[in-house]
Amino acid sequence: MSIRRRIILGIVLLIGGGFYFPISLVVDDIELRYRESTEEPLVDASRVLAALAASSDINGNINLPLFRAGFDQVRSQVFSAQVFGLLKSQVDWHVYITDRTGVVIFDSNDGRDEGKDYSQWRDVHRTLRGDYGARTSPMENNADRRMMYIAAPILHQGDLIGVLSVGKPTYSADQFTEAAQNKFIIGGTFVCLALIVIGLLLSVWVTRPIIRLTDYARAVRDGKRLRRPRLGSSEMEELGVAFEQMRDALAGKRYVENYVQTLTHEIKSPLSAISGAVELLEEDLTPAQRQTFLRNIRQESGRIGRIVDNLLLLSSLETRKYINSKERIGVSNLLAELEKTLAPLLAVKNIELDIRGERDLTIRGEPNLIRQALLNIVQNAIDFSPAGGAIVVRVLRQTNGVCFAVLDQGPGIPDYARERVFERFYSLKRPSDGRKSSGLGLSLVKEIAVLHQGNITLTNRPDGGAEARLFFPSM
Repeated sequence: MSIRRRIILGIVLLIGGGFYFPISLVVDDIELRYRESTEEPLVDASRVLAALAASSDINGNINLPLFRAGFDQVRSQVFSAQVFGLLKSQVDWHVYITDRTGVVIFDSNDGRDEGKDYSQWRDVHRTLRGDYGARTSPMENNADRRMMYIAAPILHQGDLIGVLSVGKPTYSADQFTEAAQNKFIIGGTFVCLALIVIGLLLSVWVTRPIIRLTDYARAVRDGKRLRRPRLGSSEMEELGVAFEQMRDALAGKRYVENYVQTLTHEIKSPLSAISGAVELLEEDLTPAQRQTFLRNIRQESGRIGRIVDNLLLLSSLETRKYINSKERIGVSNLLAELEKTLAPLLAVKNIELDIRGERDLTIRGEPNLIRQALLNIVQNAIDFSPAGGAIVVRVLRQTNGVCFAVLDQGPGIPDYARERVFERFYSLKRPSDGRKSSGLGLSLVKEIAVLHQGNITLTNRPDGGAEARLFFPSM
């Protein structure tokens, strides 16, 4: 599936789903809100009429003729009221009154239910118990429509003498509900379609430069010589420039040539030394001379082995994207292993290793890699430190991790080398013997730090020497 189709499908699903669920919730909620708006005025109406019934009490009896005359007069009146989209021409209230036992003593519908026992109807039953009474029931002449009843107690001098219930059909509220739901659905559908169209145009706008760049890459693959297409001033233009630079690098094989040439140069020197020593060993030498040449062979062979090992490790690090499994590493144990490993090298140059700061800290990562990185940094400081000098390792607690600051007393970094110290195969001469290393140690440190979402910096100290700061996160 192409990127454009994926974008279009994602937009349709995102916008469609994003609108469907809220609209369905709101549409369902609209009906409830209209029912609530119908129920609330019925509460007021039932309370007012119940108070009127109580005030009309004559010798303990409600003045029912008064209610009959009132409703007869209301039914005889002719009127017309346009309530938004609803034309109203009659009062559709249904009012009935029961005595304290729940028997109907007044029915506004021509008294047809008078004498019936309504004590088990929910509105009457709950009101007789002193609770809020309400019910919704199908209409007698139309089962598809419903009536909402709200009851109120009729109290005379604090005594419950009956219940008055006011009913209203819900069809008027249903009409308002349906109209609101339709408007909301139509409006939401229109907005959804408009957003989908905008999304389609956006997908075309986003994928067009990708398609052009893809065609360009295919042309380069086929060996065609084409000008790089103009892709505007966005990140796609930067990507196009990167593609062109990559094409130049691949076409000229610059990266491979530089890599092979540098590697050949690094291995050629120890191989020459080994070859010369082997030739001299064939001659008649004194035992001391023979031991000297054998020692040189072992040193140069070890150098080649270290170059190969470091290259293999560096290659594996450069191809990795993340750490598969991180472990908690105690800084105290890490520093103890560091001191033990470097003790012979420190003793040879009579260099003091001074470790300062907190040790009861932890970091997360691959123990072997972190140990290798810290070892390389300190070993690099030893190589450039004068005999009898000192190296300080400071452990600094930071907000989101731990920083190891390694300070030496060497000559520092020359200006011309500051931008290249982390390049592979780039190395400076050691002050003690003028020899160079494989130039892979700091490259390994940088790759290990980046792999752990950390960083490495190497700067000159104001009072002389260099300072390396190696940071690893604790989470």
